[in-house]
Amino acid sequence: MRARCRGIAFVVIAALFCQGCAAAGLTLFGVGAGVAAGTGTQYTLDGIAYRTFSEPSDRVRQASLGALRHMDVAVTTDEEIENGRKIVGQAGDRTIDVELEQLTTRMTRIRVTAKYNWIFRDRSTAGEIITQTEHALDELPTVSQRPVAAEKRKEAAR
Repeated sequence: MRARCRGIAFVVIAALFCQGCAAAGLTLFGVGAGVAAGTGTQYTLDGIAYRTFSEPSDRVRQASLGALRHMDVAVTTDEEIENGRKIVGQAGDRTIDVELEQLTTRMTRIRVTAKYNWIFRDRSTAGEIITQTEHALDELPTVSQRPVAAEKRKEAAR
């Protein structure tokens, strides 16, 4: 009888302790499902948003500037840095830092920080800038590689 009571008590205690685990598991599942659904934007613990695009850095720069313009962010600086570019803008009381890092000729990493009050960072604004950059990339005209390949074949045939 005692063994049976111990077994039941163990199951009840285990169920009580595992209640929080289910919530944590569901949260992790939701985060994983969001990434799998194509959001693709990652965040650091201190609110910096970043994402890698399979686009040349010039196109990502063009799209980023278009997104900032669309969002009425006043661009104050657009300068070249080592391995990429840094764009700084102002939106109300927030300072927007956009860094573009050219990883390869066709892959660019964007890193966005929206700072306010010298200490705090606005994660949702940084994420929205990346989302708008993605939309702007979709609207940019694509440059076809086929004419270049055709020209090379013509030159080789000569």
